[in-house]
Amino acid sequence: MDENIINQIREKAKELLSSGTVECVIGYEAGTDGMTSRPAFIYEASDVERLVFDNTCTHNLATYLINKKTNKVAVVVKPCDARGINVLLSERQIEREKVYVIGIVCQGVVPVSWSGSGKDLQMRCKLCNQHAPVIYDFLIGEPAVEPVPTVSPWTSVAEMESKSSAEKTDYWNKQFSKCIRCYACRQVCMGCYCKECFVELLDPEWVGIKIDTSENSMWNMIRAFHLSGRCIGCGECARVCPVDIPLGLLNMKLAKEVAEHFEYRAGLSAEVRAPLATFNKEENLGIGE
Repeated sequence: MDENIINQIREKAKELLSSGTVECVIGYEAGTDGMTSRPAFIYEASDVERLVFDNTCTHNLATYLINKKTNKVAVVVKPCDARGINVLLSERQIEREKVYVIGIVCQGVVPVSWSGSGKDLQMRCKLCNQHAPVIYDFLIGEPAVEPVPTVSPWTSVAEMESKSSAEKTDYWNKQFSKCIRCYACRQVCMGCYCKECFVELLDPEWVGIKIDTSENSMWNMIRAFHLSGRCIGCGECARVCPVDIPLGLLNMKLAKEVAEHFEYRAGLSAEVRAPLATFNKEENLGIGE
């Protein structure tokens, strides 16, 4: 752990809570396993010593802002989480004046599971060239000149794109056949905030309750399309999947299509709305008249 970063987080949290500027600080604390971190909700200035920050802080804390709309809260964010805040702001799910953003200059996080943590960086971190948050009220760490990326951010989808249609279908059918429809991916995603999900609609009934490959495919594919141009690539959906479906690969493919067609990356600005949430009759995507 970097004690300097932790001390700055604690000092700022104590200041905000003691002054009444916020009613809650959402950050990280040590997990019960003693090896990883977990989300923490601090309401009293006397509890700020619980707050930590290290390379196991994988959770996207922007997700919790959806349920904290009433009073002002502070949230600790990594760069990818900060993009999530911009997505929520652009979609008018949170109000900027009610969120105090404590940004962290991040050097990456490691894979985290129920049994502990890994040593190598997560793939999203290896491909990342944005180590400072795009939005913050208080920044911890010194932003550095970002290196020119030497690897395409779409490297993870290149192998899949090279496969034939039959091979892709076979691959995803095998993946979706494992799905138990626990909806953990939905619950952990900051972009899944609908009060009533389409899988729970009875009229019209989009997806049946039967758990088989066709129904599972419908659920996973529609959810992926709902996140097109909105997914920030935090990887939390794949992390929490109990059957290890590579959901990030599916989301990354759609992010690539949006980037190539619209020159847009989710969350870089709260002012620019996602392309698929807008309509411009002048757009010509080369797919028909």
